[in-house]
Amino acid sequence: MKTYSFDEVKDTYIGKKGTAERAVYENELRLDLLGEAIKHARKERKLTQSQLGELIGVKKAQISKIENNLTDARFGTILKVFRALNAKINFNVELLNQKLEVATD
Repeated sequence: MKTYSFDEVKDTYIGKKGTAERAVYENELRLDLLGEAIKHARKERKLTQSQLGELIGVKKAQISKIENNLTDARFGTILKVFRALNAKINFNVELLNQKLEVATD
């Protein structure tokens, strides 16, 4: 029985790297992971969605949507969430084979 790597499966069923379908998949995956990170940090801080929303000036529903990747939240809102959670933020931006690393506190 032949086995396949996860990358081979993604190439076959989602599309190869560089295709529009693969880019959409990877973007959605990153947003899902971001939402999970927010949910995990919120729970670690023993905050409800309502309490976190109050800290940054949004309603509980907005926090729920961010955690469950149901909205296109503004980057500023995401930063506010992590700041309210007292979390260090790191992200990478890749431009034409160059990598720019940015850290915010």
